[in-house]
Amino acid sequence: MKNSITQFSRIFVGILFIISGLIKLNDPVGFSYKLAEYFGEPVFNMPFFVPFSLAIALFLVILEVVLGFMLLIGYKSKFTIWSLLLLIVMFTFLTFYSAYFDVVKDCGCFGDALKLTPWQSFTKDIILLFFILILFLNKKLIKPLFNNTIQNILVFISFALCVFMAYWVLNHLPLKDFRPYKVGNNIQKGMRIPDNAPKSVVEMIFIYKVNGVEKEYSEKDLMKIPTGATFVDRKDKVIVEGYVPPIHDFAMEKDGSDYKEEFLDEPKLLLFVSYDLAIADKEGLSKLEKLKETAASKGYKVIGMTASLPEQIAKTKKEYGYTFDFYFCDAIALKTIERANPSIVVLEKGTIKQKVHYNDIQDLKL
Repeated sequence: MKNSITQFSRIFVGILFIISGLIKLNDPVGFSYKLAEYFGEPVFNMPFFVPFSLAIALFLVILEVVLGFMLLIGYKSKFTIWSLLLLIVMFTFLTFYSAYFDVVKDCGCFGDALKLTPWQSFTKDIILLFFILILFLNKKLIKPLFNNTIQNILVFISFALCVFMAYWVLNHLPLKDFRPYKVGNNIQKGMRIPDNAPKSVVEMIFIYKVNGVEKEYSEKDLMKIPTGATFVDRKDKVIVEGYVPPIHDFAMEKDGSDYKEEFLDEPKLLLFVSYDLAIADKEGLSKLEKLKETAASKGYKVIGMTASLPEQIAKTKKEYGYTFDFYFCDAIALKTIERANPSIVVLEKGTIKQKVHYNDIQDLKL
């Protein structure tokens, strides 16, 4: 009985770590954005780690996959189980922190393939911790499936394949796109809210300074505010989250106006997407003007989209001789559209027909 439970735990934990790791390895840039959230000021306030988010993301996801594979074949079981235990303790702490303090809405455990609430993520980690503890207490029952030479070769191959996959998706695009802006999706439809969609329940909170201390009062507590208290601020507290459409922060703004309705009605629209022009790949940026001329000659409307400041836009246009305009969109939305900086997106009346990395411009079908 003990052996059966241990072997089930071995298979369950190993497969789950491999699946979770591969989903994030498919889109390590997206996972790095999630890590940057944790490192940011609202959560752990460790901004010195933010520049290393991608490197840390790659290390963690490759480690997940390789450890899961090592567990399945019984490779160095003591080291593997100890590593899994330390990893799941760290993940459990992060998901609990996210859930309890409500600071990160989605831990990114399964990337964009499966969205979990913080408490769902924490529950998942508690279940994994339970099964890993079973493995920890029964390490001697985890036997290798092959001899040492074959085991070493298999682990090396698994590591090499992970590194190759990471290299490929970073220099091209994710192998599988789980985002709301994937090819075939229509942006207008993604922004619509169904008539019968649940509405958010919001409570107004009033902040007053009482004897030098800021205190919060709900609408029903306004009569309890002491005389002499000083009003500081008002905020909205979401009691129940309503329906949020898959695409909810998309814009094409310029000079105070939003042109998305006009542009999303274009039969031929080519977008150059760069959430931050200051850190965009220079080689990629240098290819855009020539592509713009080619697309324009074939009847395409060509624009850029960025969250950069006007000063940076002007500097980039001058440096690369761009003859197209840039329109503003929130950086988070642009990062969701595509991971490459810059990237190229082809739209037909709001429907995404093609997306390519700046390394794959030759694959565009205009």
